[in-house]
Amino acid sequence: MNIIKKSLSSLTLISILFAGNAFAGMDEDVFQLQKTWEKLKYQTPEAQQEKGFEDLLAQSQKVTTQYPGHAEPLIWEGIIEGTFAGVRNGISGQFAALSLVKSAKKSFDEAIKLNPNALHGSAFTSLGSLYYQVPPWPIAFGDNDKAKEFLLKGLEQNPDGIDANYFYGDYLFKRGDLAKAEQVLKKALQAPPREGREGADEGRKKEINELLKKITEKKS
Repeated sequence: MNIIKKSLSSLTLISILFAGNAFAGMDEDVFQLQKTWEKLKYQTPEAQQEKGFEDLLAQSQKVTTQYPGHAEPLIWEGIIEGTFAGVRNGISGQFAALSLVKSAKKSFDEAIKLNPNALHGSAFTSLGSLYYQVPPWPIAFGDNDKAKEFLLKGLEQNPDGIDANYFYGDYLFKRGDLAKAEQVLKKALQAPPREGREGADEGRKKEINELLKKITEKKS
């Protein structure tokens, strides 16, 4: 009996250690996707971005397959798909972009089902950003009402986050609510820094300041 108990205890310990290593591995792999995305989006010439994001998407799909049932890889796969769609060139690229944004939506929907709290609600923010940036039916699934719904859900989970506030501010700007957009974007600039994501923060702040400049010009 004692031998069985000891064996079970050992198996339990091994299982806990294995699970811990799996999570550590997943976190590291997701972090590498983040860092590569950051470098491509903010530090790579536009002419080289399309091929870069194509390669990164293939890598993200491997990570998602390696960690089934986890929302974090799916969220980053969706982010990469959405960003890749934005840099596709040419007529064939435009058709491919539509396929990519639909796939990104699927990634975010699945991530929300698995864990709506993952990465501080990033799936909500990312899905909301798709809804206001893509064309409406019958071309795609664009919907401003759904965009607002998901962007606000993202803000509920991460009220001070730079991305959550940036995308809501961008949505408001595109909807013509300049005063509210300015308020939200200025809050985004005050977001606490994200450890290990300094480059992404710097790039996002540049985008925020560019948008604030457009708001100032429209108001003058």
